[in-house]
Amino acid sequence: MTGDDASVNGATANKAGPDGTAVSGPRGHAAFITVGAALVLGFLGVFFAWPVVAILRLGLGSGLGAVLTAPETWRIVAFTLGQAAASTVLAIVAGMPLAYLLARVPVPGKALLRALITVPFVLPTLVVGMAFRALLGTAEPNAWAIVLANAFFNVAVVARTVSGLWTQLDPRATDAARSLGAGPFRAFRTVTLPALRPALWSAAAVVFLFCSTSFGVVLVLGGGRYRTLETEIYLRTVRLLDLSGAAALSLLQFAAVLAALAVAAVARGRRENVLALRRSRAAVRRPSGVEWVPVGCGVVVLGALAAPIVALLVRSVNARGGWSLAGYRALSGTGGVLDVSGWQAAWNSLRTATDATWMSLLLGVLACLVLTSLRSRWAAELMDAALMLPLGVSAVTVGFGYLVTLHVLPGDLRTSPLLVPFAQALVITPLVIRTILPVLRSVDRRVRAAAATLGAGPWRIRREVDLPLAGRAVVTAAGFGFVVALGEFGATGFLARPEAPTLPVAISTLLSRPGELNTQMAYAACALLMLVTAGAVLVIETLRSDSSGEF
Repeated sequence: MTGDDASVNGATANKAGPDGTAVSGPRGHAAFITVGAALVLGFLGVFFAWPVVAILRLGLGSGLGAVLTAPETWRIVAFTLGQAAASTVLAIVAGMPLAYLLARVPVPGKALLRALITVPFVLPTLVVGMAFRALLGTAEPNAWAIVLANAFFNVAVVARTVSGLWTQLDPRATDAARSLGAGPFRAFRTVTLPALRPALWSAAAVVFLFCSTSFGVVLVLGGGRYRTLETEIYLRTVRLLDLSGAAALSLLQFAAVLAALAVAAVARGRRENVLALRRSRAAVRRPSGVEWVPVGCGVVVLGALAAPIVALLVRSVNARGGWSLAGYRALSGTGGVLDVSGWQAAWNSLRTATDATWMSLLLGVLACLVLTSLRSRWAAELMDAALMLPLGVSAVTVGFGYLVTLHVLPGDLRTSPLLVPFAQALVITPLVIRTILPVLRSVDRRVRAAAATLGAGPWRIRREVDLPLAGRAVVTAAGFGFVVALGEFGATGFLARPEAPTLPVAISTLLSRPGELNTQMAYAACALLMLVTAGAVLVIETLRSDSSGEF
């Protein structure tokens, strides 16, 4: 919290509220932080730290040294980092023209443009893998397909993060450089690009994190030949029951995640400082001359983003014998490979995603309120980093940890229908926080000061000032959380019961069985999941009023 916020809370110490009762500002502020932080960190401890530590303790045995010294381990590490770095570079190159379109070009229907850019990011990774398989027309393992698919998945992170800062940059600095004789590219390189550097580093760190922990894409396109740490952890845990090997690989993955989170935290702090200094939005204008070059590049990138999606839709109705809706018709039946119909699996997905969304909203909003209330910057950064950790720890590790720990709690949550939503909530809570927190931090402190002067305590200020002003961001976070939970597969694939599979689990089951009809059903299920996701994103972008959040 800033000094002004502290003085606001302190100013209420000896004032009376509207009902005549005394309001204790510092005491109420401390109680708010204590209770809120206890609830947030308690949930994180029980449903994340405890299961992960339990798995590590089970697995870290005599085989640890053998795993860490095996050449195969380091080949997997090298491929994980190499494909993540290549995908990150490609995502930045492709995302920059889109960021320019969003920030500086008066595009009609910009909400639709944002939706088109965002759909790949919220698509289930299994769907992305299947879309590229359909685009390439082959099921052969392909390392470059993994790189392309991961870049496709993360272009939206670059475009949205960079455009959020680019929109706030004062164009007069670039105009001054142009008036002094700099060409458009030199003005961009020497003026605009350095100003965008915090957003670029932030986006690069997040994209690298997502690519290094990619699961569904590598599972579908790697074919067992190309493996990352995430897929290897899954293989050793689920199929080989090699807990020692999985734990050792989890430690390596955790180290890479911490490094990426550290870079992201530093870059995010610099980005928020830049945004705090620039409140006016830069005017958009029609491009002229060479400014049409990035516009043309942006159009090409949009076409490239649409190609896998179109290929998936076409493949879902195109069997070997010609055009057919057999896959869609088969989804309505039962028996065979699936224990339930495809529509029942879709209903299971909707139900679990809804539960995961309200859980993550409660946790994420409370975490954001606590983070904006902490007086210590270092305490806020540490808590923020802790809340981001579930993004980088294998969901398989968390899911398996649930099975070996949660029976200790009353009611044995391992048999509860809320088990899968708990795991999904851990995955989407960081996205909720990254969407809402920048908006809360941008609230004018004078509004809080006025409320405190009128006698409102910290709880009431948060409830009646902060939350209404961040209302659209909360709705956006709920929408994004829902669509991400809808397609979550890592933990869900491990925890979902056979009689209640979600749609991604059903897709994975269909892909693992031979037969043209099974393949058609998988593509049909992917197409349905993609259409639902695209519709939800379009609604979200229509409701969204700003791009203050990071996603």
